Amino acid sequence: MVGELNDRYLFEIQDFSIFYGNFMAVKNVNLNIEMNKITAIIGPSGCGKSTLLRSLNRMNDLIVTSRVEGKALFRGVDIYEKVTDVIELRRRVGMVFQKPNPFPSSVYENVAYGPKIRGIKQKSRLDEIVEHSLVRADLWKEVKDKLNDSGLSLSGGQMQRLCIARSLAQEPEVMLFDEPTSALDPISTAHIENLLQELRKTITIVIVTHNMQQAARISDYTAFMYLGELIEFGETDTLFVNPQNKLTEEYITGRFG
Repeated sequence: MVGELNDRYLFEIQDFSIFYGNFMAVKNVNLNIEMNKITAIIGPSGCGKSTLLRSLNRMNDLIVTSRVEGKALFRGVDIYEKVTDVIELRRRVGMVFQKPNPFPSSVYENVAYGPKIRGIKQKSRLDEIVEHSLVRADLWKEVKDKLNDSGLSLSGGQMQRLCIARSLAQEPEVMLFDEPTSALDPISTAHIENLLQELRKTITIVIVTHNMQQAARISDYTAFMYLGELIEFGETDTLFVNPQNKLTEEYITGRFG
C-alpha cells in the first residue's frame, strides 16, 4: 500500500456503501477523517456506525456476505483494491473493541505478539517495544512488576489499556475504537478518555460511542448516523450546540434513540 500523504485527511470516504447480502447497512457515505484528530461516530443502535468503523480496516471482510461500493481512500489509496495487503492495513489501522480481549498469555506476550509476527526477535528490542507501548497506554507503572502474569488477571480497565498497548506496539497511524468504555466503570472510562486525548497528538482516532457526553468531551469532529445514512458531520462543538439537521437535534436532545 503506497499512497500520497494528504496534507489534512488520512481517510477520504467517497459514495461508500456497505451491504450484507441484499441489505444495505451503510448508504452512500461521504466523510473525511482528519489527521491527529478524534472523530466520533454517534447514532442509535443499528444505525451502521460500527459497520462503517470496521470497514476502515476491512474487519467486515470476516463476514462472508459483506461487500462494498464506492471508495475508502487511506492516504490516497483505495483500501478495497484487490492488491491491498490487508494484514499491513490492519497494522497501520489498529482496532480496539467494546469488550477487552487480551490474549490468554502474559502481559508481556500480549504486547510483544505483533512485533514478533513482524519478525522482531531480539529480546532487548522486544523489551523496549513492550515498555514503550505500555507507557503510551498509561499502564506501565501498574504492570511493570507483573509482566509475566496473565493479561486476563488484570481489571477491566487495565485489560482495555493492555489491548491499546498491544495495538500501539504495531505503530499504527490510525486507531479505531468501537465503544471502548461501554463495559467500564466511570473511573476507568475517564482514564481511557484522557489516554485517547494524549494519543491524538501522534495518532488519528475514530471512535464509535453511544455516549453523547463522551463524544462532546473528547472529539474534535462528530458524525451522526441514522438508518445507515450520515445525517450530519461537523466540528463537535458546532454540531452539539447548533445542529443543522432536525434529526440531529432530536437525537442529541434525547427525543429518540
